[in-house]
Parts: sequence; C-alpha cells; structure tokens
Amino acid sequence: MRVTIRLFARLRDLAGAGELVRDVEGPATVQSVWKGLVAEMPSLGEYERTMSVAVNADYSRMSASVNDGDEVAFLPPVSGG
Repeated sequence: MRVTIRLFARLRDLAGAGELVRDVEGPATVQSVWKGLVAEMPSLGEYERTMSVAVNADYSRMSASVNDGDEVAFLPPVSGG
C-alpha cells in the first residue's frame, strides 16, 4: 500500500524533503512506517522518543493503523522565539 509521509522541522532538513511517498507492507502501523524510514535514513532515529505523530491530520500514537492512501506526519519538538 502507498502512504504519504510528511516531515517537519529538523526531520525535513535531515531527509532533504518535507514529503515522501513510500510503499509499505500491510497491515501497517505508524511504528512500521517510521522503522522503514529510519532504515532508509538512520539519522532520523534519534527523534523517535520526542516527536509527535499524526495520521490524516489527527494526532495519533505509534501503534495507530495506517491504511492505503493515508498521510503520516512526524513532528519533532521545535524551539524558537
């Protein structure tokens, strides 16, 4: 199944793109999508414990199901003034 992955802030910088499209095996969860992304780009892994996630613009948990056509967003903590 195909999902759109949205990356924000530092994750976007590390990946070199704010939006990626990936094929993932079902049944999938946010966690399995994340693990596939980290396998591809290990530098993202350090953010797992501090980021928020969303599926189709609704905040979710890493255990949330992901379906074909869903958008999964990974949002690291941000700082600024």
